[in-house]
Amino acid sequence: MKGGGGGVSSSYSLPAKRRWKGLVIAVLGLVFLSMLVPLVFLLGLHSGFHSTTGYGTEQRNSASNHLRVYDHNDAADTRNQSKVHHSRHMDDLIRRLTPTLPKGLGNNSVKEAGNDTNGFPMRADLPKQVKENNGSLDGDKNGENMRSADESEMICELKFGSYCLWRREQREKMEDSVVKRMKDLLFVARAYYPSIAKLPKLDKLSHELKQNIQDFERVLSETTTDKDLPPQNSQKLKMMEAAIAKAKSCPVDCNNVDKKFRQLVDLTEDEANFHMKQSAFLYKLAVQTMPKSLHCLSMRLTVEYFRSSFEIEQALVQKFVNPDLYHYVIFSRNILASSVVINSTVQHAKESEKHVFHLLTDTENYFAMKLWFFRNKYGDAAVQVLNIEDLKLYNHHKVAPLHLSLPEEFHVSFRRVDKLSSTQFRTQYLSMFSHSHYLLPKIFHSLEKVVVLDDDIIVQRDLSALWNLDMGGKVNGAMQTCGLKLLHLRAYFPSNSFDENSCAWTSGVNIIDLSRWRTHNLTEAYQRLVQEINREERSSKTTTLSASLLTFEGLIYALQDNWMLSGLGYNYGMDLEALKTAAVLHFDGSMKPWLELGIPKYKNFWRKFLNPQDQFLNDCNVNQ
Repeated sequence: MKGGGGGVSSSYSLPAKRRWKGLVIAVLGLVFLSMLVPLVFLLGLHSGFHSTTGYGTEQRNSASNHLRVYDHNDAADTRNQSKVHHSRHMDDLIRRLTPTLPKGLGNNSVKEAGNDTNGFPMRADLPKQVKENNGSLDGDKNGENMRSADESEMICELKFGSYCLWRREQREKMEDSVVKRMKDLLFVARAYYPSIAKLPKLDKLSHELKQNIQDFERVLSETTTDKDLPPQNSQKLKMMEAAIAKAKSCPVDCNNVDKKFRQLVDLTEDEANFHMKQSAFLYKLAVQTMPKSLHCLSMRLTVEYFRSSFEIEQALVQKFVNPDLYHYVIFSRNILASSVVINSTVQHAKESEKHVFHLLTDTENYFAMKLWFFRNKYGDAAVQVLNIEDLKLYNHHKVAPLHLSLPEEFHVSFRRVDKLSSTQFRTQYLSMFSHSHYLLPKIFHSLEKVVVLDDDIIVQRDLSALWNLDMGGKVNGAMQTCGLKLLHLRAYFPSNSFDENSCAWTSGVNIIDLSRWRTHNLTEAYQRLVQEINREERSSKTTTLSASLLTFEGLIYALQDNWMLSGLGYNYGMDLEALKTAAVLHFDGSMKPWLELGIPKYKNFWRKFLNPQDQFLNDCNVNQ
């Protein structure tokens, strides 16, 4: 019985042991997989990940918009030629960052033609940025290289805007060649190591490669310049080169090495693209954020305003409504910028007592500006500071509440028609009136003519001659840009009822006939166009551009070219002699002269109109 019982017991225990062994194998398999996943990451088989950084909000209201326009017949070719390969992972990250970034950083077809917009900013038509030299007709190598460089620069501009121009100018020559050589060798060693490690007979070489890779990683983690490399580094270089030479001579699977190279290249490109975009965003943030010194100045003046008491002289009040004087209008939130505009204008005026400046700002900056222009005198000129949000305009409250909007800057890219050109696109910056400008006839109902000045200009000549111009019944005396015509922008217009050969115009210095403005009901015409464009669900970023160009179609009086020179906010290659002879210098673009990112060689033209002895400027380090 015992024997029989024992036999039965062993027959039942056999399946149980088998089940136990199966569970053990399953558990071991899970443990192996859990160890394999980290190993995959360590070997570089994963596409990599990136950290994201939060950003602040933009301070400047001026929109930076980039538009890219071309004929419909060429749409397919253009898409193919302008196509840039991005990793989906990077695009996902950029989309996550987008809500926290300034609106002007998009890569739409229209960008800041000075601002930087849709394009952060993209640059407009600069003689230096978008080179217009003809490509080589006989296919010589120099011509091909020039064309390739131009196209590469255009792609960079379309993607990242004015940041590409700044980066190109700030780029330093590579001096640490040894560090760069070490990085290249490390790249190659990492590509060969997985294939060598799989071959048991190459254990010694595998160990040698691994040791060299670890040594290089340790050195490169501690230094980025040749001068900081350890003394024995030359020996490490020779050892790594020898190990790589041995690896290349081994019969390894080329497909595996090629695959590893591609993984490393993709990861490197992914990282570079991410950091390029991140840098462009930070650049855009820098150019659209109020500098600390200017914020300090505004706060100090605001506090001092409520500590002081002052009254405006009655004689000045009478000047503000006298139509026989020269009236200038400036829309601005920037105390220093508007002060430089007024100071430079008055210094070059032959009869400063005839000049009256109307500065329109918002509630946030009103009190600071009020005190600043009360404390600082500009010859015999009169300065009136107005809070646009407090103005009581007839029947306007039924339309929308008043708020300050600054001139908007657009960067327009369009296809060239000159087949000999080395670039496929031409770009142009335009600075355009904002919604606030179309309230001028209602705000200054007693005036018949005004000159509108942007706050990013300086004046180098007496502007009195503008008041004697015979504009032949036109409403807006402005600088025209006939390189860009309305036909290039027809995709953004609500209808085809316009003259395609009309030239685009830009703000900066504009003489406005208010009496004829009222006769043509241009304010109402502009508002109708805005409603029509918005109703057709066109891009809201281009509404101001489209509506302004159509509102003044046929009503633009072209000023002579010597009245204003534009491009000082984006064009590094301007002739300094030409700057000295221009009547007005326009710092349109992202790199404004009051920013650290401003173009250094143009800053002195602007800074010389600041008062270095002013106590508020010294306290806030504005003159540093």
